[in-house]
Amino acid sequence: MANIFPKATNLILIKAMFALSIIGGLVTVAVWYYFTPKYSRVGYQPVQPVAFDHKLHVGQLGMDCRFCHSYVEMSGHSNYPTTQVCMSCHKQVQADNPKLQPVRDSWATGQPISWVKIHNVPDYAYFNHSAHVNRGISCVSCHGQVNEMNVVFEDKPLSMAWCLSCHRNPQNYVRPIAATAPGSTSPVFNLNWKVPAGMSQAQLGRKLVHDWKIDPPTDCAGCHR
Repeated sequence: MANIFPKATNLILIKAMFALSIIGGLVTVAVWYYFTPKYSRVGYQPVQPVAFDHKLHVGQLGMDCRFCHSYVEMSGHSNYPTTQVCMSCHKQVQADNPKLQPVRDSWATGQPISWVKIHNVPDYAYFNHSAHVNRGISCVSCHGQVNEMNVVFEDKPLSMAWCLSCHRNPQNYVRPIAATAPGSTSPVFNLNWKVPAGMSQAQLGRKLVHDWKIDPPTDCAGCHR
C-alpha cells in the first residue's frame, strides 16, 4: 500500500516536542523572574478601612512616625495605631467627618480597626524593627517617602537580594540616631533628612559603622533562623 503521508510527517511530533520544551522553558524563566517581590509586591496599595493621608499627617503636619507606630524602637514588630491614638486628636479635630466614622465606631464598640497589612516579610525570614532603627536605619530606607504618600504603598521589594545590598554595604544607609539640632527629630525618623554639607553618605556611614561596630550578618543563619 502506498504511503499517503510525506516523509516530513515523521518529524512533526519531534518538532512539536522541541517547540513545547522551548516555550515551557521561557514560561519558567518569566515566572521565576517576574514573580519576585520586585514585580509582584512593589506598588501594592490596598484600600484601607480609613483613608489615612500620610502626606497630610506626616508631610504637612509634621507628625513623627512614632506617634502612631509607637513600638518600633522597642519591638521586633512595628504596630498599627490604636483607636485611642487616633481619637486623641479626632475627638476634637474633624470630629464629625464622615470619613472617620469607622474610627468613631471602633471607639464606641471597642473593636479594633481592621487595617490591611502592606509590608509582609515571609515567616521564614527573621526581621527585627528595633535592631534596625536603633542602629540608624531610617524608615525611608525600607518604606520610601511615606511623608509624600496620600495612600501608603509598598515602595521597596523587601527581597533577599535587596536586604543583602544593605547588609553588605551598611555605610550607604545608616544615619545618626540623635537629633542633630535642638528640638529637631532624629534623622532616623526625619524622612527628609540630608547628609550635612561637606560630607558624603559614604563618609558619614563609614564613621558610624566603625563607631557602632555595625556588622550585619550576610550568611543564611542571619535571617533564616
